[in-house]
Amino acid sequence: MNRYRPLLKRASGFLLASVLVSGIWTGPIPQAQAASTAAAPSLVTGDQFRQSMKQAAAEAGGSFTMPEISSNRVLRSQVAVLLQQWLGLEKTSEPFRDVPDQSAYAGAVGAVVKAGIMKGYSDTSFLPAEPLTADDLERLYDRVLGYLKPFVLPEATISELQLAMEQGKLTSKQLVQMYLDRIAKYDDQGISLKAVLTINPEALHIAEALDQERADKGPRGPLHGIPILVKDNFDTSDMPTTAGCLCLQDSVPDQDADQIAKLKEAGAIILGKTNLHEFAFGITTSSSLGGQTRNPYAPDHYPGGSSGGTGAAIAANFAVAGLGTDTGGSIRIPSSFNSLVGIRPTIGLSSRDGIIPLALTQDVGGPIARTVEDAAILLDATAGYDPDDVATAYSVGRIPDSYTRFLDPSGLKGARIGVATELFPEGNDQEKAVSGVVSNAVHELESLGATVVNIKIPHLAEINKYPSLSGYEFKFQLNDYLKELGEDAPYHSLAEIIASGEYDKTQEQSMKAREARESLDTQEYKDIVLKRTSLTRESLLKVMADNNLDAIVYPTSTQPPALIGESQSSGNNNRLSPFSGFPAITVPAGFTPDGLPVGIEFLGRAFDEGTLIKFAYSFEQGTHHRHAPRLTP
Repeated sequence: MNRYRPLLKRASGFLLASVLVSGIWTGPIPQAQAASTAAAPSLVTGDQFRQSMKQAAAEAGGSFTMPEISSNRVLRSQVAVLLQQWLGLEKTSEPFRDVPDQSAYAGAVGAVVKAGIMKGYSDTSFLPAEPLTADDLERLYDRVLGYLKPFVLPEATISELQLAMEQGKLTSKQLVQMYLDRIAKYDDQGISLKAVLTINPEALHIAEALDQERADKGPRGPLHGIPILVKDNFDTSDMPTTAGCLCLQDSVPDQDADQIAKLKEAGAIILGKTNLHEFAFGITTSSSLGGQTRNPYAPDHYPGGSSGGTGAAIAANFAVAGLGTDTGGSIRIPSSFNSLVGIRPTIGLSSRDGIIPLALTQDVGGPIARTVEDAAILLDATAGYDPDDVATAYSVGRIPDSYTRFLDPSGLKGARIGVATELFPEGNDQEKAVSGVVSNAVHELESLGATVVNIKIPHLAEINKYPSLSGYEFKFQLNDYLKELGEDAPYHSLAEIIASGEYDKTQEQSMKAREARESLDTQEYKDIVLKRTSLTRESLLKVMADNNLDAIVYPTSTQPPALIGESQSSGNNNRLSPFSGFPAITVPAGFTPDGLPVGIEFLGRAFDEGTLIKFAYSFEQGTHHRHAPRLTP
C-alpha cells in the first residue's frame, strides 16, 4: 500500500492593501462584463440589501453596523467590501481572473469567499461589476445568517465543519472534545448505546497538531481535522483491532489498513473503533468484547449489522462519518436501520488490505455517513489502487477526479430507474411497512424527474439459492490474517481461538462449522465462485440493457429493526451487490408507522458509483427524510 503519498495542501496569502468604504462604494467601478440573458433578473437596491443583512443580524442575535446605502443597485464588488467591513473579516487573496489583484476590493472578495459568504460564478470568475439580484440576495441572506449563528454540532456535515473552522468558530481539538463528550453522555451512560469499543488516546493531540498545520499551511483538503469512527475490523497501528472478540482485545497491528492510512493522509482523525457483530458473522451487532449495541432511534431494537456500531454512532452524532465493511449487507443494513447513507463500492474500487476478512470474494469496506455528500467525500479519500490488494488494479482509470462532482440536486431528471418489484415482499406486517415506505419513495423518484420501470430480475430465484462464501473462506483467510500479524499475534489460527474459549459462545457452532472445512479446492466452492458471480452479473446487466436502465432500486432490508432478543431478518435483497461485485448505495427513504428507519437501495453497474451518488443525492435533497434520533439531542 502507498502510505506516503504526497499531501495536497492549500496555500493562502494576504493582501496588504486595504480599502475604506463610507456609505456606498466610492472607488472606481470595474468594467462590466458582457452578458447575454434571456430575461433581465430582478435587481436589488442598496437599501434592500442593507435591510436584508440587518434582518439576518437580528435573527442571529448579532450586532449590525453597516452604513446607509442609497443607490438603486449594488454591485457584487461593493457587497464584498460592505460585508468584509461589517463582519470584520481579514482580507486575503482570491483566485479570480476578473478581480485585479491590485484593485481596492480584491482583499474583500477573498475574505468573503474564504468565509463561505459569497462564491464565484466559476473557479476563475467572480463577476465583480455585476449587480446583485434578488436570487443572489436570498442565498446571501442564508449564508450570512449561517455565519453569524453560533456553531451547532448535531448533524453538522463535513463542509459545515470546515467552514466553521475557516471562520474561526471552531478548532479541530474543540470538535474532538465535543464528540468525546457526546460519547461519554450517550454511549457510556444515558441510553448506553454501546456503539464505541475504543477511543483513540491521542485524538486530542492529533487534532491540536492538525490545527497548527492548518494555521501554518492551510488544510490538506475536506477531511483535515475531521473525526472519523471506524469499524473494529480495520487495522489501526495505534489502537487494538479486535473484530469484537475477546481473543484479539490486545492485538495491535504494525500497520494501518490501506483505507485508514489514506484517511490519515487526508488529515482525518481516527477518533476510535466501533463495535460489530463478532467477526462480522451476523446483522444484530453483539460481541464478546462490546456486548449488544442498541439502535439510537429505539434502544430496545437492533442497530443492524455487522457494522452496527458505526451505524449507531454516526446516527447519534458521535463523529462526522465512519467506515464499515460489507460481505452480504453489513454497510447497507445498519445504514438503513439508522437513517444513514451507506456505500458498498464495486469490488476493486477500495483496498481490503488490513481488514480482518470474512470472505474476500465478497468483502469490501466503505463509507457510512449522515449525508450523501459526506459519504462521497469519504469515498474520494479511500478509493484507489493498492499494490497489496490486486483487485484494486481494476479501478485504475475508472475513478473520477472527485465523486463530489456528481452531487447534482437535479440528478434524477431524465434518469431511468428499474423497480425490482419482486424485492418488495409483503408476507408480514413488518415487510408491508417497509414496502409501503419504499413504494412511496419510488413515487418520489418520479416526482423528482425519473422515469420508473417495473422490472423482474432474470434467474432471481436461482441466484438466491446460492450461499454466501463466508462459510467457506473465513477459516483460511482469518488464518492468513493472523499469520501476517507475526509474533505479536495472540492466536495463530481459528482452531486456537476456539480452544481458548475467548469468543461469543452464541457463535460457537458457526465457528466450529467453519473450522471443519478442510479445503477450498473443491468443485462445490469453485462452482459457486464462478457460476454465482457470472449468473448474477449477466442477469443484472441484461435487465438493465433490455430496459435502458441507469440503476435498479428496492428496499435495502425487507424488514425494519427487530426488538432485541427477537429474530432479525433483512431478506435477500442485499445479496445482489456482493454476488455480482456491483456497487450499491442506500439512502434514507423514511420511517415506518412505528418510527423505525427505512432505506432505499440503488444498484448500478461496476465502477458506476458516480451515477449512484448523483441519484441518491438528488433523492436526498428532494425529500430530506433523515432526522436525528430524538433520544440523543
